[in-house]
Amino acid sequence: MSSSEFRYACLEQQSKFPHLGDPKFESPLLLGFQSIGDKALTVARMSASYLPATTESVAQALEATTPAESISILYRILENPSSSSEALRIKEQAITNLSDLLRQENRAEDLRSLLTQLRPFFSLIPKAKTAKIVRGIIDAVAKIPGTTDLQISLCKEMVQWTRSEKRTFLRQRVEARLAALLMETREYSEALNLLSGLIKEVRRLDDKLLLVDINLLESKLHFSLRNLPKAKAALTAARTAANAIYVPPAQQGTIDLQSGILHAEEKDYKTAYSYFFEAFEAFNALEDPQAIFSLKYMLLCKIMVSQADDVAGVISSKAGLQYVGPDLDAMKAVADAHSKRSLKLFEKALGDFKAQLEEDPIVHRHLSSLYDTLLEQNLCRLIEPYSRVEILHIAGLIELPVEHVEKKLSQMILDKKFAGTLDQGAGCLVIFDDPKTDALYPATLETITNIGKVVDSLYVRSAKIMA
Repeated sequence: MSSSEFRYACLEQQSKFPHLGDPKFESPLLLGFQSIGDKALTVARMSASYLPATTESVAQALEATTPAESISILYRILENPSSSSEALRIKEQAITNLSDLLRQENRAEDLRSLLTQLRPFFSLIPKAKTAKIVRGIIDAVAKIPGTTDLQISLCKEMVQWTRSEKRTFLRQRVEARLAALLMETREYSEALNLLSGLIKEVRRLDDKLLLVDINLLESKLHFSLRNLPKAKAALTAARTAANAIYVPPAQQGTIDLQSGILHAEEKDYKTAYSYFFEAFEAFNALEDPQAIFSLKYMLLCKIMVSQADDVAGVISSKAGLQYVGPDLDAMKAVADAHSKRSLKLFEKALGDFKAQLEEDPIVHRHLSSLYDTLLEQNLCRLIEPYSRVEILHIAGLIELPVEHVEKKLSQMILDKKFAGTLDQGAGCLVIFDDPKTDALYPATLETITNIGKVVDSLYVRSAKIMA
């Protein structure tokens, strides 16, 4: 007897005994029928709680008037116990639609619980599809703002589950995602420990695409720790692995972006500009949000090589006009300040665009160096006509606090940018004349060196004659 036939038979028996619900009626026979009736009602209720896993049900969810109604319908589709190939395919589609809706509604906790509820379903589908669904839901959570801690706990939970289920490939990818999240939260030691074990494991399996991701992540991690040699070595390993396989354009753009950052750190701004340009073209073609960062770093390189006048041309180009906004306005303000060699405009740009300049660690590091260079150039130009000048006067000319100017002048004296001393009692700067180097000693050393060469050549010649 099928479940539907059993349900209707029980309901028919219940209709023949109207006293089943009366507590006074407690004969064993009636209690047995009552138990049968309860089971029938439970089965009926369960059958009404889910929807058939068909394209019509998915279409019904898409046509719902509110997101909450759509989400409810999709949940009911997933509750369908059918495990046929068609039903599994429909459920996969429902999961994708459901994760998108939950992301749009910013329901991160529901996405996390969805991943837990789907574990029995994962045992019915291939491991590759399971990995795709898991990574898709984790990506959906990542698109919800302020969910970094939730993502970390979710990844750790999935790592434990994949270990127990012996899903090695999925675990490795989730662990790589976890290491990236730990790096964002500045848990560098934990991320480094996780990556060191993961790299050895992936190398044994020779999964080159994942190895590119991990090496690139390791390069970013070492760069955050200011360990440039290891950052360059990891990037070289990523490039070596990438040369052996097809790398998606987005991944290649990320490699170029990291290469540009490392070259800029070594003050090789021309090479860095070319890498940033390659990354920008890749991200721009994909409409990736990282395109704006590549363009901003391109403009930074132009400023750092004293080509600030080219910044306006890059921004007004066809590609640059697509990204006009606060980031490009910030770089244009810095370029204008650099062109005019105005510290006041430079500080105004830093104040007006704090989020775009100071909160970006790459831009902030290079602009700090640029500010110091600009300040030194301005101070050298101002003190050049004097042999003794008040620090207060210099601070007034450069429009900076006296303490700041005094500290910078003392640093320049120690770095031998000019010869002088600070008379703090009188509040003055005393500039010494450039000491004249005596040419006698270098000329003497050169003469002695030449005589040594002549004696050596005579010795070699005499040895040949004696032989």
